[in-house]
Amino acid sequence: MGRYNYAFQNFDATKHVRASIREKKISHKHARETAKAIKGLTLEKARDYMLSVIAKERAIPFRRFKNQVGHRSDPGMMSGRYPEKTAGEFIKLLDNLESNAEYKGMDMDRLKIINATTHKGVVLKRFIPRAQGRATDKNDVLTHVELVAQEF
Repeated sequence: MGRYNYAFQNFDATKHVRASIREKKISHKHARETAKAIKGLTLEKARDYMLSVIAKERAIPFRRFKNQVGHRSDPGMMSGRYPEKTAGEFIKLLDNLESNAEYKGMDMDRLKIINATTHKGVVLKRFIPRAQGRATDKNDVLTHVELVAQEF
């Protein structure tokens, strides 16, 4: 596995903590909207939000990728979905971020997510054999997610 850099530029090791997952097989669109939804939340609020998404109690608002996405009854939300697989990966990432902050000796109650970034990773190119000697492409795009939290 290659070396990766973080997208967050002004990282200060004394007041910031960061964590990332690389090349996960989750939807890039779902990951982008989920990252946008948890930016600005504390770690505990973000974890509760992801658990309620998995339980289908609260939805993730879809702002950019909203074609053919139904409306949800959450207050102040138009289009939205319940990306359970992505929310599960985000919970693991939040746990990793929390353990990194604990290792640095930071206060968990004062940590706030200030940056949440997603990138497309490598494309796994395959094909499905079809009738008459034809084939259909089956491309899976892997996703990178980075979170940076700051102690306030």
